[in-house]
Amino acid sequence: MNQSVASDLSPKSWPGEIHARFRNVGIVQVAYVPDAGHKALIDLCHGDPDMTALPLTTEEEGIALLAGTWLGGARGALLMQSSGVGNCINMLSLTSNGRFPLLMLVTMRGEWAEFNPWQVPMSKATQPALELMGVQCYRADREDEVDEVVAAAADLAFNAEQAVAVLLGQRLIGRKVW
Repeated sequence: MNQSVASDLSPKSWPGEIHARFRNVGIVQVAYVPDAGHKALIDLCHGDPDMTALPLTTEEEGIALLAGTWLGGARGALLMQSSGVGNCINMLSLTSNGRFPLLMLVTMRGEWAEFNPWQVPMSKATQPALELMGVQCYRADREDEVDEVVAAAADLAFNAEQAVAVLLGQRLIGRKVW
């Protein structure tokens, strides 16, 4: 692992726990749209020689990429912010019709102590929109919940071939200050 990344995070940090869980369940491909809430996890994935971390131009590309990853015999995960969920709605029909697993980790904006009013509407719509598209949603708002929630989501996604989203609450990811 990249030493500069490893020294920044202990395995007990929630991004470190997610990275360890990814390794434990065999995730080798991590697709993401750059996001401050996922930055530490993205850095860990980039620093891991057993993972490929791929930046996307838009979130729905990640769904297609992970369908190909699964068809190629590997496992992946998609990292995005709640504001990007709306971009994925049409592409999520691929998971329900193709019956392949999809594990998404969604950092929530527009909640606790949000400063940007543009984040609020999609935040309110994130979970209902995902559920309407057949995605099972789990949520973690505290650091001590993250590993258990991500483990349960990965089990459902990869063992039952379901689309699952873990919503990482804004209290967990922290307040943004500009």
